[in-house]
Amino acid sequence: MSQHEHHDMHDMAMTGRELTRNAVSATLHCLTGCAIGEVLGMVIGTALGMSDGSTIALAVVLAFFFGYALTVRPVMRAGLPLAGAIKVALAADTLSILTMEIVDNAVLLTVPGAMEAGLGSFLFWGSLAFALAVAFVVTVPVNRWLIGRGKGHAVVHEYH
Repeated sequence: MSQHEHHDMHDMAMTGRELTRNAVSATLHCLTGCAIGEVLGMVIGTALGMSDGSTIALAVVLAFFFGYALTVRPVMRAGLPLAGAIKVALAADTLSILTMEIVDNAVLLTVPGAMEAGLGSFLFWGSLAFALAVAFVVTVPVNRWLIGRGKGHAVVHEYH
């Protein structure tokens, strides 16, 4: 049995706790990239006095960039060229990052004053941390569903 076939069988047989563990791991990976981009975008947008919409747009673009980058780099180290690594990252991370960003920014927009709070404000940082935590909780089942079907982060496992 080839290594690829072994991974396919392993992913198909994954259920219950193992599937949930893998979904949590994939979501933590996604959260890392999203948090880097989200925090950087919010800090830049807030520091420059950008509008809420512009700040969120910048944060989302950076979240996708860093989220994909955290997948592309190890996949390239495994021997895939850049174009192939980008395709893997798009397949593995798009729905997860999208879910996380929609939830994260929706939560931020519902916290009164969060978007207007300054960088030195507990309200700013607390709201951002809370929004990312809620996004993580909502995204775990999405990743669990994807991995259970051999999609999402299951695509990356071939290159580890």
